[in-house]
Amino acid sequence: QMNANDCHDPPKYWTIHGLWPDRAEDCNRTWHFNVTEIKDLLSDMRLYWPDVLHSSVNRTQFWKHEWDKHGTCAATLEVLNSQKKYFGKAIELYQHVDLNGCLLKVGIKPSSSYYKMTAIKEALTRFYGVTPKIQCLPPEEGEKAQTIGQIEFCFTKELQLVNCTAREGGSNAVQAHLKLGTSELSICNDTLPTYYPSEVQ
Repeated sequence: QMNANDCHDPPKYWTIHGLWPDRAEDCNRTWHFNVTEIKDLLSDMRLYWPDVLHSSVNRTQFWKHEWDKHGTCAATLEVLNSQKKYFGKAIELYQHVDLNGCLLKVGIKPSSSYYKMTAIKEALTRFYGVTPKIQCLPPEEGEKAQTIGQIEFCFTKELQLVNCTAREGGSNAVQAHLKLGTSELSICNDTLPTYYPSEVQ
C-alpha cells in the first residue's frame, strides 16, 4: 500500500497509531475534524504521527479518521477535550514513553535474526514497570516467525502508565485485530520466534 502511494521513504522509527479510549460510550460524532485547529502541531504530527498509507494530497485523512473514531470519545476527559489537546497530548505521551529510545537501551533493534517474544516483553516490562500489549503479524505461508507490528501502551484516565492486561474482552477487542494491508495484527504468540525488521518489505 505504501508503494502504491507516495510514501516511498517510510520512517525508520516507531510512530503513533492513535490514542484510543477504552469503553467509550460518549462520542460526539458531529464534531468534525478541522486541521486548522492543530496547525501549531503539524510539524510534530508529520514527524511522529505520519500517514504512511495515503498520498500527500490527502495527508490529513489518517488524523481525521483517528479524531472521528477516537478523539471525539476521548474528549470527555478535560485534558483531551479539544482537537489541539487530543493530538498534542498524544504526541506528549509518545515523547514521554520514548519507545524508540527504550528499545535501543535494552538492546532490541531491527535484526535479521529472531528474538524471543518473552525476552522482548520482559525487557519492556522491566524498563517501564508495566506490561504493554505487543501485536504481531502472524507467520506467512511457509514461515516460522511472527513480525512485530505494533506496541500498545495503556494509561489510566489520569494518563499514568498501567498494565495492558485484562483488557482483552472489552470494546477494545475490535482493535486487537487491525488490518495492515492483507495481514492482520493480533496479540503476539509467546512461543513463536519473532522478527523485528528494519523496514516493512
